[in-house]
Amino acid sequence: MRIARFSLNDVPQYAFVQTDDSDGKDYLVALSGFPFNSQAMQPTGKRYPIDGEGIRLLSPVIPSKVYGLAKNYEAHAVFMHEHGMTKVAHAPEDMMIFGKPSTSVIGPDDPIVFPSFSHDMNYEPEVAVVIGRIAKNVPVEHAMDYVLGFTCVNDVTLRDLQGSDPMWTRAKGFDTACPLGPWIQTELDWKDAAISFTLNGEDVPGASGTTAKLIHGIPEQIAAISSFATLLPGDVIMTGTPNATGSLKPGDEAVVTIKGIGSLRNVVVRG
Repeated sequence: MRIARFSLNDVPQYAFVQTDDSDGKDYLVALSGFPFNSQAMQPTGKRYPIDGEGIRLLSPVIPSKVYGLAKNYEAHAVFMHEHGMTKVAHAPEDMMIFGKPSTSVIGPDDPIVFPSFSHDMNYEPEVAVVIGRIAKNVPVEHAMDYVLGFTCVNDVTLRDLQGSDPMWTRAKGFDTACPLGPWIQTELDWKDAAISFTLNGEDVPGASGTTAKLIHGIPEQIAAISSFATLLPGDVIMTGTPNATGSLKPGDEAVVTIKGIGSLRNVVVRG
């Protein structure tokens, strides 16, 4: 099941995304309520073409907080070392967890703003986990019971500031640094979800990968984060970027694709 958040003439609401067998196109089946309360979430009887007039897909959630894992794939850890960003050529044994504020979140087709205080912006395509209910001190074996679904995320990073600042607050937390979307997919092979990335319409093979190669798996991530922070419905965990990353510049079109979810497109603009 796909759950989208969209606006119709600037009024936000939720919808199921359904493909019409007669024309093969996607439609938004509007819902009352919120996806975090399934009993109150009911179809309103209204349906809209996903590309219809006045329709705009929004970030599927506005989380209270976003957590991410750094160097959670061996290939990315090696890439970071080879480019002088880390001192060791392997992933750390313990999880490296960082945060992004809710103000960094944008949706599909929203612009990524290249801030004037940086000169090196990078893309990081990842699978994102959307939490469905309050989670605190969750055991690994029950962690997936707290997941509503999954979406695409681009963990946009200012690589120069990541290297110069002792903390990653500016490098990963600036406005528009967390594109999410296009919707929440509740059914996904999260143990082996394929990640790919295109830049200006060209496939970037070096940025691809699969969650099968995560060092710290998704249940372990939920358990670890919920041990020190209460996760609320709608909170997001970025599970890690699988391989090499590269630069973004104003005018670039960045598209993150997760097989089984869909594609998240954003264009970079100058700040």
